[in-house]
Amino acid sequence: MIENLLKTSLNKLLYNKIRFFTDRVKSALLSNEYKFPAKKITINLSPSEIQKSGTHFDLPIALLIALYETKAIFEDFFILGELSLDGKIKDSSHIFAIVLSLVKQNLLKNILVCKESAKKLANIPNINIYSVDTLSEAIEFFTFNNKEEKLFKITNLPYKKLTILKKDYFYMNKYENDFKEIKGQNYAIQAALIAAAGNHNILFEGSAGCGKSMISKRLSYIMPPMSLNEILEKAKLQALEYKPIEFNPIRVFRNPHHTATKSSIFGGGSGNSAKIGEIALSNGGIVVF
Repeated sequence: MIENLLKTSLNKLLYNKIRFFTDRVKSALLSNEYKFPAKKITINLSPSEIQKSGTHFDLPIALLIALYETKAIFEDFFILGELSLDGKIKDSSHIFAIVLSLVKQNLLKNILVCKESAKKLANIPNINIYSVDTLSEAIEFFTFNNKEEKLFKITNLPYKKLTILKKDYFYMNKYENDFKEIKGQNYAIQAALIAAAGNHNILFEGSAGCGKSMISKRLSYIMPPMSLNEILEKAKLQALEYKPIEFNPIRVFRNPHHTATKSSIFGGGSGNSAKIGEIALSNGGIVVF
């Protein structure tokens, strides 16, 4: 009955996504010896007018089904994670961005995720991170008093630190692209130094091969040190772009091709196809056109 209702009210793509989602949750619960009652289960993702997507809903929904007759306390906890068919919990690309946004709004204090997610979230201050590996461990976490055993330690960035006006900034003495490799172009180098020091825009003009791109690629290594918030924002953009997250204090460098479309530069699309543009992805760093 539920499948017929879904088929008639949703388009085929959305129906398939929901079917795969329910199959993952059901398989994970059955793999952990959970027996479904002879009842209809209705899952309400409120508010309904906002379209929702993402595999990070798997774990909280599975826990609510498994513990619906248990007096488990979920208050003050955010639970995020993707479930595999055997009940193992996996990281999702959007978890870091979601958690960082909630922390900045002071809406999150305690969170339960898998260990892979916890390693990334451990760089975010002022939150309590609890990690589990499987659905069965997550069920035990809320049924037994073993929360302190699952507490994940907050990590400190292993980079050199500079304190200015009681605010910490991080930097590296690492130069994959060094200005000493540039021969001549003293005026261009001086202009690049001024632009990097003050976060100014800069316009290079010259014939092909004279060193414009060569100088631009080295700007990120001489720009001011990054604060922890800037490093976390850079990591959030990398996660939203489905790229590996790096927590190093090197400012991002973007160099879109000259044939790039307006939507790739400014961002565009709708629903699940919406993507961030090059301008947003270069926030706090450098974008070269």
